[in-house]
Amino acid sequence: MYKHILVPTDGSKLSDKAIRHAAGLATAVGAKVTLLHVAPEQIWPVFAEGAAIAAHYTKKEFQDETRRQAERMLDAAAKRAGMAVETRHVLNDLPYDAIVTAAAKFKCDLIVMASHGRKGVAGFLLGSETQKVLTHTKIPVLVVR
Repeated sequence: MYKHILVPTDGSKLSDKAIRHAAGLATAVGAKVTLLHVAPEQIWPVFAEGAAIAAHYTKKEFQDETRRQAERMLDAAAKRAGMAVETRHVLNDLPYDAIVTAAAKFKCDLIVMASHGRKGVAGFLLGSETQKVLTHTKIPVLVVR
């Protein structure tokens, strides 16, 4: 069946639900699990808040702080998985691209991810990273809600 499951996580409760689901499935079929956190490469100063943050950090400082936060979040998520997992953190301004690329790079045969289920204008404007992954990958995707 499945040998390597990729689980993208943003640290949210819904992502934790996907992690628990993937861990249960992995345990049942003897697969390994890799947790993936994707963060932007830098803050783009589009709005006043972004400009203030961007002015405060150099790109390297921002990436270093992002890495530290990702490591803390991934360590906590790994503990909640209740099994041995690998953790990875990547910088990419397009989360769906990073997820699809990581799945191929790590030779994953299943992606388990959460969907926030945004509807209406929010779904249209924000788009869905889950939908983009579904559109751009050739491997199976299990969506947890």
